[in-house]
Amino acid sequence: MSGPLDGKRILILATNGFEQSELEVPRDKLRAAGAQVDVVSPETGEIKGWDEKDWGRPVRVDKALSEARESDYDAIVLPGGQINPDLLRVEPEAIALIKAFFNAGKTVAAVCHAPWLLVEAGLAKGRRMTSYASIRTDIINAGAHWEDAPVVTDKGLITSRNPGDLDAFSAKIIEEIREGRHERRAA
Repeated sequence: MSGPLDGKRILILATNGFEQSELEVPRDKLRAAGAQVDVVSPETGEIKGWDEKDWGRPVRVDKALSEARESDYDAIVLPGGQINPDLLRVEPEAIALIKAFFNAGKTVAAVCHAPWLLVEAGLAKGRRMTSYASIRTDIINAGAHWEDAPVVTDKGLITSRNPGDLDAFSAKIIEEIREGRHERRAA
């Protein structure tokens, strides 16, 4: 049985405090579509999710951030949660990796609070984006055109609002990876 993403490799960048469903749902849907999905983190071993109101389940880290290279992957997925992107946006290696995917024309997908990482990487200005409602002003102040929609795509840059949008978010990631590289100006 073959899937639409057979032979594709996807990197999920996360650290402790990721929103549980925002890592697990895309990971599982992308794997079901045939992709190899690696969870990459500044931490090694396991990272722990946040599940609505308390700490959630641990997820195994497949590769350390220091070893991850954009050239090994077709796309990067950034789960949200409040804690996870806030910790990652002060990690220069994380921001550099996100920029590398963007500049290579590869799919970059961020959900919930993860668009903070796109702001930090300088990728928001002039783009159509969405996010969790509480960071809407941050996205607008970074120069993006914010939209209240389940998924917003701007030349391979995919953003989504919250866990309720994960099916649409995951489907859009699959669609954009299948389209291939995206033409856009470098950040």
